[in-house]
Amino acid sequence: MVFSSPIFLFAFLPLFLTAYYLAPLQHRSLLILVASYVFYGWWKLGYLLVVVGISVISYVAASLAITCRTQQKRNWAIGIGIALDLAVLAYFKYTYFVLENMAPALNILGITTSLAIQILLPIGISFLTFQSISYILDVARKDAPPARNLTDFLAFTALFPQLIAGPVLRYKDLADQFSERQHSLEIFTAGVGRFVTGLAMKLLVADSIAPMVDRMFALSHPTLAEAWLGALAYSMQLFFDFAGYSAMAIGLGLMIGFRFVENFNAPYVSQSITEFWRRWHISLSNWLRDYLYVPLGGNRKGTFKTYRNLMLTMVLGGLWHGANWTFILWGGWHGTFLALERWKTQHAQTRRASIWPRYLGWPLTMLAVMLGWVMFRAPNVSDAFAIYAGMIGKNGIAISPQTVHFNQPLEFIMLIIACLFTYGHLAEFRMRGALSHVTSVFLFGLCAMVMMARTFSPFLYFQF
Repeated sequence: MVFSSPIFLFAFLPLFLTAYYLAPLQHRSLLILVASYVFYGWWKLGYLLVVVGISVISYVAASLAITCRTQQKRNWAIGIGIALDLAVLAYFKYTYFVLENMAPALNILGITTSLAIQILLPIGISFLTFQSISYILDVARKDAPPARNLTDFLAFTALFPQLIAGPVLRYKDLADQFSERQHSLEIFTAGVGRFVTGLAMKLLVADSIAPMVDRMFALSHPTLAEAWLGALAYSMQLFFDFAGYSAMAIGLGLMIGFRFVENFNAPYVSQSITEFWRRWHISLSNWLRDYLYVPLGGNRKGTFKTYRNLMLTMVLGGLWHGANWTFILWGGWHGTFLALERWKTQHAQTRRASIWPRYLGWPLTMLAVMLGWVMFRAPNVSDAFAIYAGMIGKNGIAISPQTVHFNQPLEFIMLIIACLFTYGHLAEFRMRGALSHVTSVFLFGLCAMVMMARTFSPFLYFQF
């Protein structure tokens, strides 16, 4: 079940909201928990055990950490809890990657490895793991109050509006909201508006561009125009798909009284990579800063270690996205720019992070971002370099007749509209308060018609 499916929009959501507002206040957390487990179990019932397991491990570890009388025992509780969470994530997400990369060395030693094992990645496990780790650390450090009870915490970890693809939430930001939430018609309608905005971003824009992206990245020898078209189209598809999901999650949260953190702030108007990461996937950027970069030492242990910490943070952030060298290289690419921009601010008489000349900041930043997205999207490194070869004109310049024939006019139209919205400072975060009730109804009706006419299309970040 996904947000952009008829079963969710016309069955699950109306039934849940009706039950939620009819239920007594003291039972609403339990109702959220049950509904979230139904929502997740609809995909694969057996993997509910993974969600429950990680949640219970984290709850117990945090509870032990705050009751231990010595720092050593507290550290053991924290370490074991985090290690178990990461072990579950590593098994499901990185087993194939490790075995595949170890196979050549093991074969030399005469050890045969088998990749026949079938491991299906539970959707949302990366977000669940990060949220669970932050709970353990925040409670242990007394930066957040422990959950009032197990039901509240399980409802937090399984919260269906954002479990699958974020934003990455922290319990300390929602603790008070589990105790008391504001409900009003104004808040509810604002949530509906945000949800419909996100639905339109996903169905009308991202999904319309998706076929073009698939065709361009499937070309073995793309021309210059085809390679750049594919990179631009994917940049738009990813933003409208992921920002659309985040808007829908925030909207659903408002419908039941929760206020989630914003996850996007017009990232494609950034003047530097540093600024880009303040605007793109904000909840993940903040999580990586607070729970990885700062514990590694941040910028407190000298220049070299600052650059090292930036690079490690981004490489591990890339690896968090998936078990593939493409994500590691993508993380390293951004880490390199972040290190260069940090060097610039430390050695130049300016506070501008950008390494580019002032009037070239935006186009060169977008060039760096789009080149990174090619590696992020490609199934493997060699396919990414095939796109890069096309981008420098190695396979010719013009679009081939086949590309012109198979790409539909609607795909080009929606790509142009997407560019106008993102580069014209009209990104989703600026639109969220502008949708009138009439516009929301019209957009929802249009989305419903499109949804019925198309096949199932999951959100891109489900794979992470």
